[in-house]
Amino acid sequence: MMRALWTAATGMMAQQMNVDVIANNLANVNTVGFKKSRADFEDLLYQSMRQAGANAAQGAQIPTGIEVGLGTHPVSIQKLFDQGTFEQTSNKLDLSIQGDGFFRVLMPDGTTGYTRDGSFKMDGQGRMVNSSGYALDPEILIPADVKDITIGSDGTVSVQRAGQQDYEQIGQIRLTRFVNPAGLSSLGQNIFKPNAASGEPNEGTPGQEGFGSIGQGILEMSNVKIVEEMVNMIVAQRAYEVNSKAIQTADDMLNTANNLRR
Repeated sequence: MMRALWTAATGMMAQQMNVDVIANNLANVNTVGFKKSRADFEDLLYQSMRQAGANAAQGAQIPTGIEVGLGTHPVSIQKLFDQGTFEQTSNKLDLSIQGDGFFRVLMPDGTTGYTRDGSFKMDGQGRMVNSSGYALDPEILIPADVKDITIGSDGTVSVQRAGQQDYEQIGQIRLTRFVNPAGLSSLGQNIFKPNAASGEPNEGTPGQEGFGSIGQGILEMSNVKIVEEMVNMIVAQRAYEVNSKAIQTADDMLNTANNLRR
């Protein structure tokens, strides 16, 4: 059986996964705080038929060998955490991180999740929560008689109560950084979880020690570039077609050999 059949098949499966990743990027082009992914591939084993550097006749060495590759396979799908575009809103609780860092939210099971999605809201208890109802951690409790909310670039949350002129501070938003954010596990709902690859969470004040600053009334949108993803999809489609042509060619060669007559 020709190696080309199986080698090209690995190429088709790799490009199928590549298109799956691109499709997810395009599907989330309007998802707040979404970070695009990129599929990375590596070549498979090689069948060595002639070893380079082996001794030939009369002490000569073979300069180049014969190695036939056996295809490719996906090795990782990496999240790319470059900054997304910003969109101005009129919502006082819409926040963005301009720079490095994640918001911390309390999950229903008591664990902590991390997100770049700053589209916060107020629940029935006055807590700042995300769209899934997960409370910001540390908790920010907004009084019922609030007239205005101000959130500084350093994460300081201040409110003006009805009948008062001065603002009072009610909380402090903290950010979290990771040594390797690309290693975070995606849970869906714009939530990430740390693991051994991401490193331990490092908490700090926005705008200090390398942490990004907070922007109020601004949302960070997806960092997906539609034109770039469309070009990637065309390249993946053509690569898929080329590999299918290789399978067809190998099949034609086998057919020719099968029909040989004496």
